[in-house]
Amino acid sequence: MIRYFPKLMLRAFNAEVDTLVRGLKPYKLDGALDRLKKVAETIERLGKTMNIRIYQPYYKLRVRELELTADFLQKQVEQKEAERLERDRLREERKVQQEIERERARLEKERLHFSNALDALVAKGDEAGAERMRAQLTDVDRAIEDVDYRAANIRAGYVYLISNIGSFGEKMVKVGMTRRLDPMDRIRELSDASVPFNFDIHALFFSKDAVSIETAMHERLAGVRVNIVNRRRKLFRATPLKVKAHLSELAGELLEFQETPEAIGYRQCLVLAGGNGTTGITAQ
Repeated sequence: MIRYFPKLMLRAFNAEVDTLVRGLKPYKLDGALDRLKKVAETIERLGKTMNIRIYQPYYKLRVRELELTADFLQKQVEQKEAERLERDRLREERKVQQEIERERARLEKERLHFSNALDALVAKGDEAGAERMRAQLTDVDRAIEDVDYRAANIRAGYVYLISNIGSFGEKMVKVGMTRRLDPMDRIRELSDASVPFNFDIHALFFSKDAVSIETAMHERLAGVRVNIVNRRRKLFRATPLKVKAHLSELAGELLEFQETPEAIGYRQCLVLAGGNGTTGITAQ
């Protein structure tokens, strides 16, 4: 009995550890280690009369196994998230490039149209009309230069401050940047089916170095970051007014700032919920 009982205890211990390893999640490591300790203590208590216990160096090896497994699983999660974000970045860059190419083609076509019209007006001797056409050509040339600048300067773009009180509450904002020619395209994409309500814009402005402003904003708001593990997530526990102070310091006086979000869809749902009680939405 003394010869076989330790083998039985060891099998029970290993079975418990193997189960913990198979079902381990990175955030459950502390619970798994606590469970492992209790199993070892139980075996020692049951085998006390025969002086049976888990050999301490072996116990530490299995603890190390759990720690390495948790670390490996965490690295897997981080790698998948990094790959997903890289795909999103490349997809966004492709959209920006396609948008720039379409806009440049449109402007070149428009420039050709105005140039032909100018030649016709000059041939007719219509100086007044020709002067107006030259002004329009100048505007088109300036627009082409702006598009070329945006294509060449990858740090230029729009910095935005948005919120979604229906989805995240009143004290959470998102600070980011986009290189889109029309930044509203990016805001509309963020307001897709993954969130129940559309985002509201508090601040939106163009900067020649939007990347630096976004980075500096994230550093200043690091203490209120929602996801401290994945820093690529750009949500922060702060009010728009608090973020405005940082934006003003980094970007100068903001031309437009909306402190109170419209949140039309969310507020309409609140009204309907208060009227007939058919939804479970409550004010934050």
